[in-house]
Amino acid sequence: MKPLAGKLVVAFEQAVSAPYCTCRLADAGARVIKVERPGKGDFARGYDSAGGKGFSAFFCWLNRGKQSIECDVKSPEGNALLHRILSKADIFVQNLAPGAAERAGFGSKALHKVNPGLITCGISGYGEDGPYANMKAYDMLVQAESGLASITGTPDAPARVGLSICDIASGMYAYSAILAAVLEREQTGEGKALSVSMFDSLADWMTIPLLQYEAGKPSPRTGMQHSYITPYGLFKTGGGGGIVFSVQHNDEFKQLCAGVLGDASIANDPRFVTNEKRAEHREVLKQLIEQALSSLTRDEVARRCDQAKIAYGSLNTMAELASHPQLKRIPIQAGERTVHVVAPPVAGGPGRDGLGPVPALGEHTDEIFAEFAA
Repeated sequence: MKPLAGKLVVAFEQAVSAPYCTCRLADAGARVIKVERPGKGDFARGYDSAGGKGFSAFFCWLNRGKQSIECDVKSPEGNALLHRILSKADIFVQNLAPGAAERAGFGSKALHKVNPGLITCGISGYGEDGPYANMKAYDMLVQAESGLASITGTPDAPARVGLSICDIASGMYAYSAILAAVLEREQTGEGKALSVSMFDSLADWMTIPLLQYEAGKPSPRTGMQHSYITPYGLFKTGGGGGIVFSVQHNDEFKQLCAGVLGDASIANDPRFVTNEKRAEHREVLKQLIEQALSSLTRDEVARRCDQAKIAYGSLNTMAELASHPQLKRIPIQAGERTVHVVAPPVAGGPGRDGLGPVPALGEHTDEIFAEFAA
């Protein structure tokens, strides 16, 4: 039996953050009822058509194993139905616009009066208080507001991280907080009102550059080089190739110089004897490294890294990820198509033994309306 089997989750959700959270709850065995707008559904359905019409790559990844109902939360019939479901639910997750859940009668206080054991979780851009509380927020906006974009990219320009990282981070925090609340409820019998913001989630992840800035050492934008640790990044090799490798401490730097670069004396250069010195002279060091590697192919450098016990990797494309020998995938049904998503990352954890299908818009409406009829 899966760990959350028997738990009922109701989700007023769209896009990425809340669907990420409830997807993980579904993987762990919870029954997740996804409430969608009649005739339109979660707008993420239409982001692309990777899995067919209404089954974008986003939607397939984040909505497997759920039930979908079309329901107008503002209509008397729909509102009453959802309140009946929530009176029996264990968990309620929503990432609607600020204040929308409360205005529709689904605020945490009102729900807890009827169902004291209910765990509620609201995911927003900036939280429930403070000057930004009522601002709409999307992932790239929070990347910018949190300072993440300022440390991402090249010296010439900031950049967006290539994934919806703020959405995913807040969904992860919501998932872990809900699991903790489920355990707490077993001891107290009481529910919990949780609130997670995208900004707070990324601000937590920005702790290191924030503390570095306050210590007078702001994080530079360095492209495919680490901001603080050197050498750690992409380096050119002979034949037009390149390799990414990482040196974490002085002993590894000595191994790199002797075993990979073929010149142990580099490690004794006063400019490179500590990580702080190496970071200060990163461009000079990068030139020395690439000069030493210029007569070697990428594969020859990789063999030397193996022998010297230096961690390295490849700068892969999506085509190379798709055929990567370490990539684990799992099939799910999305309408009439089978989509092979990446398997849940925890070996032995929820979802590795199979994932439920991705629901069509309103696929379970009649069934759920009948189950929870007045």
